[in-house]
Amino acid sequence: MRELRDPRVVIVTRRSPLDALLEQHGTLGQATFFLQTRQQGIERFLQIHATQQQAVAEVQRGLPADRRRTRVDRDELDRFVFEPDDVVVAVGQDGLVANVAKYLDGQPVIGVNPDRKQVEGVLSTVPPQAAWAGVQWLMGQRKPTFAHETRTMVEARSDDGLVLRGLNEVFVGHRTHQSAIYTLQAPEGAERQSSSGLIISTGTGATGWARSIARQRGLADQLPGPFQPAVAWMVREPWPSVATGCEREFGLLPAGQVLRVTSEMGDGGTVFADGIEGDRIELGSGRSVSVQVSDRTLALLTWQGG
Repeated sequence: MRELRDPRVVIVTRRSPLDALLEQHGTLGQATFFLQTRQQGIERFLQIHATQQQAVAEVQRGLPADRRRTRVDRDELDRFVFEPDDVVVAVGQDGLVANVAKYLDGQPVIGVNPDRKQVEGVLSTVPPQAAWAGVQWLMGQRKPTFAHETRTMVEARSDDGLVLRGLNEVFVGHRTHQSAIYTLQAPEGAERQSSSGLIISTGTGATGWARSIARQRGLADQLPGPFQPAVAWMVREPWPSVATGCEREFGLLPAGQVLRVTSEMGDGGTVFADGIEGDRIELGSGRSVSVQVSDRTLALLTWQGG
């Protein structure tokens, strides 16, 4: 990882469950009443929101007053312009690191864990009060209480040149998750299939969506590691019929190999990465997408302190 001289700090956050409730119901009183009518309380929503806000405030307080900074919400990432020397501070759950990774090109990410009792901390490992120390470490000004990880990413490229990248996985299928019909071209051979879609997962994604599929099939030990330059592809619920097969349902793609999917899905075909369905590639009938290990990686800073 190259040493940075004068980086801008980009603080990335995500709306809390309380924010979503208030957007839907307008006021705290209305939201509280709505939950009470369903035998639920507002207290947990308030606690999660307060903890997240406190973590963001701690990160901001730790930055010097003259440090260039900006803040962006997850829903704005596809329209935000990152600068080459940015340092990204993602304050939230592990998934927020994945959400921002797909829009970066080498900029380092510091995943801040706002609540160690609620957030597992696979990617978000840094305490809020240590975020500025992480930036200083990247500038060569701190002792090594941090470590740098280079995590493999996955890339989908359509036949007309559109590109999506993901830290966890790429989904190819129907946008309603109903039956998707397509031809799969894997290194092992081709097959026409009808299924619930495909997941193409990195080693980082092997702890998430891909993990549940692999465990059901006894394939968990075949998934790649987070730093391994390979991805695993899995077909969800392939249907054997007179016109479709299910012989090709799992495989590994090392760097340089490609999985190609050609759609027969009308206007319902879609490709998205890391759960952000709004940022997608349309995959109508006749269109195809190629998925492989990306040449981009995530530069992740992890906490090594106590």
